[in-house]
Amino acid sequence: MLAVDVVVPVFNRWELTESCLNGLKQQTHPHTVYVVDNGSADGTPERLREQFPEAHVVALAQNRGFSAACNRGAREGTGDVVVLLNNDVECPADFLERLIAPLSGEAGSVSALLLQPDEKRIESFGLAVDPTLAGYPRLRGEPRTVAQAEAPVLIGPSGAAGAYRRQAWEDVGGLDEGVFAYAEDVDLALRLRAAGWEAVAAGDAVAVHIGSASAVTRSAWQRYQGGFARGYFLRRYGVLRSQAALRALATETLVVAGDAAVFSHDLAALRGRLAGWRAARGCERVVPPADAIDRDITFWKSVRLRLGIYSAKTAS
Repeated sequence: MLAVDVVVPVFNRWELTESCLNGLKQQTHPHTVYVVDNGSADGTPERLREQFPEAHVVALAQNRGFSAACNRGAREGTGDVVVLLNNDVECPADFLERLIAPLSGEAGSVSALLLQPDEKRIESFGLAVDPTLAGYPRLRGEPRTVAQAEAPVLIGPSGAAGAYRRQAWEDVGGLDEGVFAYAEDVDLALRLRAAGWEAVAAGDAVAVHIGSASAVTRSAWQRYQGGFARGYFLRRYGVLRSQAALRALATETLVVAGDAAVFSHDLAALRGRLAGWRAARGCERVVPPADAIDRDITFWKSVRLRLGIYSAKTAS
């Protein structure tokens, strides 16, 4: 039986954390829970120790971001499998058992099937990338009946709910802490693929991602962080020195212009991209395998996907 460490990064929203951990209590597969609190101001660490004494609590003094929190939680454990789980994901009792089942083979990561709150449509079934290495939730908005579709090409799990063989996780060094938030799960998936690890999807590992319950209007700071991550990974992967350079420049121009003109009326997304580009100077370049890229995601389709994801995140 595989030993499983479940890492739950949290920041405020105690009601979501409480619901998530109550769901984990019902799981049919034994596991150890590591909750990493990113400097919550709502008493989360104290409540965790009182109501969930079985959980290991790591309380950080300040919000260090998603990557740092997940990496810290993963280091606390020694299990064969590291499962990342957002606190706004509701899991049935057999979720972990079904999610880790493919890891009995040679897979390095497993994607869960996450549904929207109505449970009729898909929120994500892993991740896909276009030729510019921009990442998208696979099959978002599609009926759950098409979950077994082979396209778009799967690169790995969403950070909201996914399983990683610890050997694979440690092989690539976990999540990149060079970014505070956004696209870190895409980067991890690409680095795992570049290292030769296979990504698979578990269509019977179904959970509900109630992201709308925790969504807030994206502040200038959040849009800056999203832009920072995009600029950082554009440089780290050498996208602007590849055959996709012109497409990447055109796409980023449209997205940044759309952000400034329609959504935010400021240049936070642009400033973030420039800062991220500078921060990635000197980083080792990663070259993902060609079969990890979905070339059927055309330029205009990628623009629609990018703007669709952005507008969904800005909805309150």
